[in-house]
Amino acid sequence: MKIEIWSDYACPFCYIGKRRLEEALKKFDHRDQVEVEYKAFELEPDAPRDTDKSMYEQLAGKYGMSVEEAKKMNDGVRQQAAEAGLTFNFDTMIPTNTFDAHRLAHFAKTKNKAKDVHEKLLHAYFTESRHLGDHETLADIAAEAGLDRDEVLAVLADENAFADEVRNDEQASQLMGVRGVPFFVLNRKYGVSGAQPTETFLAALQKVWEEEQAEPKLQDLGTDNGAACADGSCDIPEKE
Repeated sequence: MKIEIWSDYACPFCYIGKRRLEEALKKFDHRDQVEVEYKAFELEPDAPRDTDKSMYEQLAGKYGMSVEEAKKMNDGVRQQAAEAGLTFNFDTMIPTNTFDAHRLAHFAKTKNKAKDVHEKLLHAYFTESRHLGDHETLADIAAEAGLDRDEVLAVLADENAFADEVRNDEQASQLMGVRGVPFFVLNRKYGVSGAQPTETFLAALQKVWEEEQAEPKLQDLGTDNGAACADGSCDIPEKE
């Protein structure tokens, strides 16, 4: 079974949804036969790399609310994160553009480090309040995952490196009608939208597994008078 997950590093529910899926996989008997692949999605492609606004100020401006209202809104998200075993530090979080982080993730895929880098990028943004738009910071994170820091800096310095891969992910999501993240696609057959409860993910895994293991049955679209051979004999059509 293959699960493709479209997500963004600035999306709190992408991190929460990731943890809930992981919990579901722990309970899934066939987890060793499940491949998980992360796909790029930018919630705000035009977001600046650097800003002097706090996360609360940015949210207040985006949704037309006060800073205090933005803080209250994030309290609920922080609680959901805590229930998933995550720590979100909205007070010190650094809003930024995530395109280069997605490019880094695609580079990591070529080094078989995609999952490690993906987790570290989310943790760096939401828990450690690190600047994911800064190349030096991204290189540090990549090095922590076992990648060569200088090689990562060289990749990031080339603005075209892995840019097409990111755009291809985003185009694929548009073709499938994905409008928000996280979005989970199982075997390119079923979609699960949002950070669903662990039980919902587990039920989806079991449903897809059972369907894939079921014996396919062909439906005969022929007519009753089609001549055929079976059991060692053949139908002999009568002459009119």
